[in-house]
Amino acid sequence: MDTELVTLQIDGKSVSVPAGTTVLAAAEKAGVEIPNLCFLKGLAPYGACGVCVVEAEGCPKLLRACATQVREGMVVNSKGERALKARKLAFELLMGDHDGDCLGPCKIECPAHTDCQKYVGEIAEGRFSDAAATVMETFPLPASIGRVCPHPCERKCRRGKVESPISIAALKAFAADETRRRGEAAPAPAVDEPALAGKRVTIVGGGPAGLTCAYQLARRGAKVKVVDQMPEMGGMLRYGIPEYRLPKAVLKAETDLIAAMGVEFVNNFKIGRDASLADLRGDCDALVVANGAWRSSPMRIPGEDSEGVLGGIDFLREKPRLDGRTVAVVGGGNTAMDACRTAVRLGAKAVYVVYRRTRAEMPAEEVEIVEAEEEGVSFMFLRNPAEVAVAGGRVAGLKLQVMELGEPDEKGRRRPVPVEGKFEDLELDVVIMAIGQKNDPTGFEPLVATERGTIAADRAYRAAFKDEAPGLAPVFACGDAVNRGAGIAIQAIAQAKETAESIAAHFAGRAFEGGLGVISARDPERIDFSAYEKKPRESAAVRPAAERRADFGEVSKGLTAEQAMAEASRCLKCGCHDYQDCKLIRYAKELKTDVTRLRGEYHPAELETKLVSIERNQRKCIACNLCVRVCEEKAKKGLIGLVGRGFTTVIRPEFRDPSAVADCAECRMCVDACPTGALRLLAK
Repeated sequence: MDTELVTLQIDGKSVSVPAGTTVLAAAEKAGVEIPNLCFLKGLAPYGACGVCVVEAEGCPKLLRACATQVREGMVVNSKGERALKARKLAFELLMGDHDGDCLGPCKIECPAHTDCQKYVGEIAEGRFSDAAATVMETFPLPASIGRVCPHPCERKCRRGKVESPISIAALKAFAADETRRRGEAAPAPAVDEPALAGKRVTIVGGGPAGLTCAYQLARRGAKVKVVDQMPEMGGMLRYGIPEYRLPKAVLKAETDLIAAMGVEFVNNFKIGRDASLADLRGDCDALVVANGAWRSSPMRIPGEDSEGVLGGIDFLREKPRLDGRTVAVVGGGNTAMDACRTAVRLGAKAVYVVYRRTRAEMPAEEVEIVEAEEEGVSFMFLRNPAEVAVAGGRVAGLKLQVMELGEPDEKGRRRPVPVEGKFEDLELDVVIMAIGQKNDPTGFEPLVATERGTIAADRAYRAAFKDEAPGLAPVFACGDAVNRGAGIAIQAIAQAKETAESIAAHFAGRAFEGGLGVISARDPERIDFSAYEKKPRESAAVRPAAERRADFGEVSKGLTAEQAMAEASRCLKCGCHDYQDCKLIRYAKELKTDVTRLRGEYHPAELETKLVSIERNQRKCIACNLCVRVCEEKAKKGLIGLVGRGFTTVIRPEFRDPSAVADCAECRMCVDACPTGALRLLAK
């Protein structure tokens, strides 16, 4: 006897299915995905999660697609306003009780969202090349950035709640160095992006932003050319970071790998001299401007135009000999530390750092300050240059305004204020201004600028010519020359990676999303860290100060393999193991769910290990009951059930005899069914 067919419409698509079919199954046949969490083929409909609700023409109520059977002529709308509103509310309720980390705080805090937890875990297992490859998924300069990054990731590392953060940046450098030493360094695999295949992209600027953008576009099949004004690629990594922190050979090996991918490098190429932006734009399918910030910010005080006053970036690039001279470096950031330590190596008799706040407010890394002191640099805190003393057209000294700390500023740091009438004089031969840097607009005047004088770019990193015309190649911009201006290298890299994604989206005709989107994150104040054994942070050996201050050889000797594995093993593994396959967060992202709006008291939470071969994290459970039903209906064991009543209800295992434990060890059906990562198979 022929099966009776029922024809209906779902989201405008007509589909015929056997009578008795659910709306959810009919939608699947029609190629329409209706979000669901508690449904699994082969199990009876349950309808607990409430996220598969749909609207049906002529029906005043919302229907649960997993439990509603089709009827002839039915017209279903899975994306109606009422359905979406109810579905979003269901996800807000679920996420409000979901006390789990989608990603490790380290990955979230990294501007480029490098998968720190993954590569740290790979190093702990001795898989050094895999760790380097993980970093290379995000950017092509792991050895270089591992040496110079101020590692914002470490500020959020929860290991710091136990004793001290993981040495994430040093581990990155170690993995890259070890991989290169073994001859295994390679770019990340190609990304399938047909819309970019063969597209010609020209990038202005060969610094960390331009190189990262080139690398990511080349991975996607684009034909990329990078033009740069300097003799070699690397930008500020090459010309602004001293050799003792980042050896040029290390950077060269990484830029050579990008060139080996087919990226064309053109050096000594200056915009306005060798070609205009318009010329470049007319000879490509997309233009990217990543020209960096190559001008030192002025102090705006009398005498600063005198001979002997140098910009911090200019000084680091040119490295003039300073034999027997007395030098003052003005500033408190890492550029100031690079400048003062370079001055020592260039023969200065005495080097002072002049900073208007105290040491506690210095933005420079502590290790840079300590090593500068070890190398003989003197620090003058609560002092601010008021005037450059000049004799015969040259610097003779600095008149310093004595400062004191007042009320906190918008960033929470106490604002330095002058002590009225109190000054000091400092005799000097050279003044180095390391108080910031900005972009050089020469040749880039056709681009629309911000009030700061930087290049204006939108959220998709699109920039525009002032006299824009239709039909021309799109223009993108990223890095230190854009919007808010100069920042740390990993911020420029983050923008470059997203710029490449935006270019791919443009040619594919899709919207650019960017960022991490919706994620769940635990409140560290709710976590008990007392059970973790305290283990000391591993530190790389450094050369003695008396030896290293005499040359530009690398200061750090890097972590050994034993140190790296020991350090990586301290990781608390905060991020979820199932993030990539988690249905809960995927749907929450699609609906742009506010994961905190309905957050309140959480269900009872524990880390259940009675399942022997499976770890069950009650904090991530959404009580969809799939594990209970799979164990009962498919595995035919019934080892898991609901315990308690009302809000305190939880799901727990119950082992009645030893054979049940053995059965559980051989079965993983509940793990495969879980939609949230609440269940994890333990290693044997």
